[in-house]
Amino acid sequence: MELFMQSFSNFIDIGTVSILFLGCVIGISIGSLPGLTATMGVALILPITFGMDPLPGILLLIGVYFGSIYGGCLAAILLNTPGTPSSAATAIAGYKLTQRGLAYKALTVSTLSSGIGGIISVIILLIIAPQLARFALNFSAQEIFALTVFGLAIITSVAGKSLVKGLIVAAVGLIISTVGVDPINGYPRFTFGNYNLTGGINFIPVMIGVFAAAQAFHSLEGSLKNQSVKKVEVVKLKWKEFKTVIQTILQSAGIGTGIGMIPGAGGDIACFVAYNVASMTAKDKKEFEEGNINGVAAPESANNATTGGAMIPLLTLGIPGDAVTAVLLGALMVQGLQPGPQLYQQNGELVYSLFIGMFLANILIIVLGLLGIRLFVKVLEIPKVILAPIILTLCAVGSYALNNSIFDVYVMLIAGIIGYLMIRYEFSASPLVLALILGPMMESNLRRTLSLSNGDFMTVFTRPISATLLILTVLTLFAPLILKKINRGKKNS
Repeated sequence: MELFMQSFSNFIDIGTVSILFLGCVIGISIGSLPGLTATMGVALILPITFGMDPLPGILLLIGVYFGSIYGGCLAAILLNTPGTPSSAATAIAGYKLTQRGLAYKALTVSTLSSGIGGIISVIILLIIAPQLARFALNFSAQEIFALTVFGLAIITSVAGKSLVKGLIVAAVGLIISTVGVDPINGYPRFTFGNYNLTGGINFIPVMIGVFAAAQAFHSLEGSLKNQSVKKVEVVKLKWKEFKTVIQTILQSAGIGTGIGMIPGAGGDIACFVAYNVASMTAKDKKEFEEGNINGVAAPESANNATTGGAMIPLLTLGIPGDAVTAVLLGALMVQGLQPGPQLYQQNGELVYSLFIGMFLANILIIVLGLLGIRLFVKVLEIPKVILAPIILTLCAVGSYALNNSIFDVYVMLIAGIIGYLMIRYEFSASPLVLALILGPMMESNLRRTLSLSNGDFMTVFTRPISATLLILTVLTLFAPLILKKINRGKKNS
């Protein structure tokens, strides 16, 4: 407690708070642009911190990290264009609300959910970080494989009106994810002699294509002019409405923190898991499918809560929870700090200062988000004839910026055309993107499981956590079908 109180003195200096504020502004700007992920944002800012003192330097990166995770929801809600991979689930309900003229309310819910989810994760990080980190160590190849299967089943079951179409799209995504070098033997697969395919197909250009470019093509189609977005009404969120999402925010924050602390999982999985839980617990299923504020609150609370969760194994064990915290690990080591149990003993004041900084970063996100909503919704007033080419330009720039490769731009355009056809024939794009994200992780952990068990897959069911996750997977996929048949039987009788 003494160290915690001493840490407050570091934030009396206006310069430290200004650095954190600047990081949040940069992060929100980066996150709102398709293709510029949180990892890329933190990596770009990292060299600037080399000449800074440890605390301001790390706080600048934390501001960029937290801000960019939140910023992804802006394009997701307004343009159906996820700014970051972890905001893909937000686009499902968020854009439907925008189409009904409720973008203002959707952005308010996302801002409050993001900030509160992040704050809850920091509190959990502060109180029970060591215990949660020990639990995460129980996840071996079997558990991670089961978690990826569960995550894919979740989005397949809730995305779109047809489970069969969702399964088809997910299967195609898994097939595409096998392109590249074999993770175990190192053999090239489905590359057809093209060196650009040896590293696999990057999911970010595909995500930009099927969500953003496809939507731009859809908007430009002359026969769809009558389906333009309704005029945005300044419909403020009422306290009565906010009370209905508090439970969703709390449960999603717990989900996000728990998944965030698992190395390699991250906000991509957390947002879809939280969205599915919100869908399963919704009182009015039909209203939820048509666009509900709980469908925005759940993924936003979860993906922002993963920020605190991912910091748990980083600070307590020296194991990065995701790609961004891997960059933060390098930043800490450059500053002469070694994450792990000794960090608390040797640099206790700095650790608690980081906790306070994370808490303030989430408060700044709420303030900046609420103040900027009126400006954000102005995007919808731009005519689609002008907006669509701008979106396509940003898609091309964002895709090229990943690896400075024109090949990624081609991938984005092909994915955009496929995504446009999927919109026309009512196939959801979410299972495709999530399959590309989870496919390599699923395959590598399945291969590791089989190698460790001499080819015996049944060992997955001998471990309690992995067995539970696979049972939940089966229930997620087939429970709705069983319930429908039961309801039909009751009606017929």
